[in-house]
Amino acid sequence: MKKNLVFLMAVAVVCATVFICGCTGSGETPVADQTPEQTAAAEEKITLTVYQAGSLTSPMEAMEKVFEAEHPNVDVQLHPAGSTKLAKEITELDAVADVYASADYSLIPNMMIPDYASWYVTFAKNRMVLCYTDKSNFADEVTADNWYEILARDGVTWGFSDPNLDPCGYRSLMVVMLAESTYDDDMIFDNLIGEYTQIYPTVADGVVTIHATETAPVYPVTITPKSVELIAGLESGNLDYAWEYRSVAEQNAASGVKYIELPESIDLSSITYKDTYAKVQVESQGGMKKGKPIVYGVTVPKTADNPETGVEFVSMLIGPTGQQIMADAGQPPINPPVGFVDIPAALESLVEQNA
Repeated sequence: MKKNLVFLMAVAVVCATVFICGCTGSGETPVADQTPEQTAAAEEKITLTVYQAGSLTSPMEAMEKVFEAEHPNVDVQLHPAGSTKLAKEITELDAVADVYASADYSLIPNMMIPDYASWYVTFAKNRMVLCYTDKSNFADEVTADNWYEILARDGVTWGFSDPNLDPCGYRSLMVVMLAESTYDDDMIFDNLIGEYTQIYPTVADGVVTIHATETAPVYPVTITPKSVELIAGLESGNLDYAWEYRSVAEQNAASGVKYIELPESIDLSSITYKDTYAKVQVESQGGMKKGKPIVYGVTVPKTADNPETGVEFVSMLIGPTGQQIMADAGQPPINPPVGFVDIPAALESLVEQNA
């Protein structure tokens, strides 16, 4: 009788322990307030794929950290490349991106709407500059008044990005062509571009068309898939000068990158000169690109795997957090951002709707 009593008390203690601890036969501890579906959802991470211009790498890396901190279930994957190349991957190669941020906003209406996008927002500006370092040939002589003469000197190497893949590439060609009027020298483009590439201009009705579908550069000109790749050439001393956005130059100042600020009449930064810029256009494999002030655009493609999360990312990018990140990266934000076409309801309060 005494043994039976001891046995019953032991069983009671074990049952009470199981009840209090909430332990299961598998040794796991379920969460009382979550359904199995909620538990599975909490454990599953969403991958947010962001296709972005190479020149946005620094601010986007900062955006990634902030967004992931506020969205622990999201893994942001950044894919930097030339904006034209990325747009073609989405529209021609069925690449899937949840966010597409371009260094040239016009790629969205021209290449993606209506089949691959239904809206876009313009959110940042930039300007073209000529970069160099203290190791560059004639670094102690180059100025905003003589840069085109320096680039033409023997032994000077310089480069720009591929105009068929990267907006910075076709903008570099525009800057060189626009320089002819500003500096009153109609041989600048021929001396710097025509002599070393298969890129050539024609003139009709007062508009210069630069034909860049074939590049084939020879020494001393280097052409890379995206402009930020030229920075490594500057730092190593393999390149003397490179065409970049001012934001990229600012972000690499600590590694010794310097830059020449150009007149607004050629640096593609000012709305005041929009008619002047429009006198130059570039024929590329991505279509005809007309000269205009540099403006960045963003959208969530129709083919996105996670469109709602994509809109949340865009909301942060164009909101106060993203604008501060852009400003800190040396890239002026557009405030307020401007929305075009069918803007999602979640973004309406953040943008000025284009009429």
